[in-house]
Amino acid sequence: MSLQSVRDFFIARQLEFPIIELDVSTATVALAAQAHGVEPGRIAKTLAFRLGDGRVILLVASGDRRIDNQKFKLAFGKGKMLAVEEVAELTGHPVGGVCPFGLAQPLAIYLDTSLQSYDLVLPAAGATHSAVRISPAQMADVTQGEWVEVCQAAPAPVDF
Repeated sequence: MSLQSVRDFFIARQLEFPIIELDVSTATVALAAQAHGVEPGRIAKTLAFRLGDGRVILLVASGDRRIDNQKFKLAFGKGKMLAVEEVAELTGHPVGGVCPFGLAQPLAIYLDTSLQSYDLVLPAAGATHSAVRISPAQMADVTQGEWVEVCQAAPAPVDF
């Protein structure tokens, strides 16, 4: 159902983004990066928050970034990540397959500027084994997402 809602979303908008379906789970950033043979930063993770005013938002960010609490509060005020059950109910997607496409109900979508470091990113596509390749600019356009800066700086490279 959820994977189909993403397909339907693309078809309704006459978008030709092939959905990549794998035989292995891509439910976490680490699993997705390994399965797609990319660095974790290219995995576009979608997180769901309930804000202090009751609104639910989706935030799409680079897979190697963590939320900076101060930046988040400046942008949105108080917020709390949704419980697993709420995520599935409000988005129509299972955790590990949550994406900003084909949602069960309209939600405000925000894209962290960390995604702009990449020409292409891989968000999930409604299932724990699916993804699409899309540029951050295309994702903003397709989802009518708003750019924000709420993540911590890039992790420092590790020297061996």
